Amino acid sequence: MTMTDARRVYTGKQRVTPSEAFVETLVAQGVTDVFGIVGSAYMDAHDLFPLAGIRFISTAHEQNAAHMADGYARATGRHGVCIAQNGPGVTNFVTAIAAAYWAHSPVVAITPESGSLTAGLGGFQETEQLPIFSKITKWQTHVNSPSRIAELTGRAFHYALHERGPTQVNIPRDYFYGEIETEIPRPFPVQRGAGDSAAIKRAAELLASAKFPVIVAGGGVGSAGALAELTALAEHLSAPVVNSYLHNDTFPASHELAAGPLGYQGSQAAMKLIAQADVVLALGSRLGPFGTLPQYGLDYWPKNARIIQIDADFRVIGLVKPVEVGIHGDAKAAAAAIYGELRSLHGERPRNEARIAAIRAARAAWQQELDSLRGANEAGRVDPRRALAELAKARPKNAMVATDIGNVCSVSNSYLQFEEPNSFFAAMAFGNCGYAYPTAIGAKVGRPERPSIAYVGDGAWGMSLAEVLTCVRENIPAIAVVFDNGQWGAEKRNQIDYFNSRFLGTDLANPNFAEVAKAMGGHGITVEHEDQVGSALQEAIASNRPTVINLRLTQALGDPFRRDAFKPPRRLLDKYAAYSAAI
Repeated sequence: MTMTDARRVYTGKQRVTPSEAFVETLVAQGVTDVFGIVGSAYMDAHDLFPLAGIRFISTAHEQNAAHMADGYARATGRHGVCIAQNGPGVTNFVTAIAAAYWAHSPVVAITPESGSLTAGLGGFQETEQLPIFSKITKWQTHVNSPSRIAELTGRAFHYALHERGPTQVNIPRDYFYGEIETEIPRPFPVQRGAGDSAAIKRAAELLASAKFPVIVAGGGVGSAGALAELTALAEHLSAPVVNSYLHNDTFPASHELAAGPLGYQGSQAAMKLIAQADVVLALGSRLGPFGTLPQYGLDYWPKNARIIQIDADFRVIGLVKPVEVGIHGDAKAAAAAIYGELRSLHGERPRNEARIAAIRAARAAWQQELDSLRGANEAGRVDPRRALAELAKARPKNAMVATDIGNVCSVSNSYLQFEEPNSFFAAMAFGNCGYAYPTAIGAKVGRPERPSIAYVGDGAWGMSLAEVLTCVRENIPAIAVVFDNGQWGAEKRNQIDYFNSRFLGTDLANPNFAEVAKAMGGHGITVEHEDQVGSALQEAIASNRPTVINLRLTQALGDPFRRDAFKPPRRLLDKYAAYSAAI
């Protein structure tokens, strides 16, 4: 049987087994890769994957399978699919599905369930699987009859893609068996428009009369494929473009209008420029709080600016910041419509050379400031900022990068620049450790022609290092750069600032993770000097093997993440008085 035959889906109503209907639905939706751990609950359908042209990627842990599905979806713009055994296998999905929810990733979680005839009896590996995911999915369905398995599975795929978020298909394990007569649903596109025409016109008028307009390019720019429209609009206005928090890939960093990312450890150039704005156009951004909070001592969000917010999800419009104009529409279509209105108002505008010069000066000043923040190397240890700068210089332009949560990973936000969308995958608002490596693996499966690199702290690495086994078994040449500084850095920073450097639970004694990777059958590189950093990354990419770079860093730390969330410790009992701050 050829691959073409494997990917051909039958038409019309036909007598099939539910397993066949389920797998045919996956094929109809374009699924070629599924991440998970094999389990008896869905084994009848799993057996058909090879004949359907579906690659099953067996992972070390189900949480990481869902992260891989997330990375796959973010890199490709297509569905990411994960599946696991009912009960404990499915509950292991929870953290990763929550992360996908806040990343707006079209992940479809297939959750086989205990048998329908023993539900509620407390059988082996039984739990209620829908309530667990109820707040972290866009839509859930319980297959209530084998005859509906194709219909409901197809609907989950439809909602995941068009509502931009994870969905769940819950299937009793006995419903894969039997015979049904059914038709396979086909995907169909639903195009979003630009939004209300009066709002589009009002937005164009505000931008046309603005003295210092600034555009915030959010994640919706990438998911809508709106880069060309955004660029045309920005160039027409000569407007600085800042990236929303952890969306550094939504506008080319080399463009003369690019100012860099907002938010924690972002670009001071972006912050100082947006502080001058009288009109802000938020394109495909919910303007989340961590992207607008003060940083570097700068309370940069412009208090009196009039905000135009465009988003495909009407619930986020005006949610965080009050808006002058709210547009419920597609980022691509809305940007094109506003550009058209602007041209009809006054044709082509001359370049605003003064504003472009201000952007250039702000970027140069920030680069100089960034260079000044570098610390000293130590014997066998590299300063984190020096290491991040060297990684940035060595990284190919087409590389994808996934970052974990943690102090050094957060500092990397200052150094990560991209030229094309769907290149940067951060842990986003959920901020869970162990995110980056499996996400980079999924991205590599989806886009095998592009290098895929994970930035991971040594603490978080303990949660995902087992997936080196997956990469070796499945021949996935993803790269992990492990920041080995012997500490949970974000938490230690707080202990230094607020708890008199009482380091409880934050010191780590690590093996050489490069040697661990070699023991697993992968490639490992140990880096102890600044001049080895770039060549190590280049070697890892050239090897085309699963590679772990054990990057030994000093314990220098960046600013804390949540200074606003702490107060000096106050103790009332005598036994704890020694740990009370002087007030």
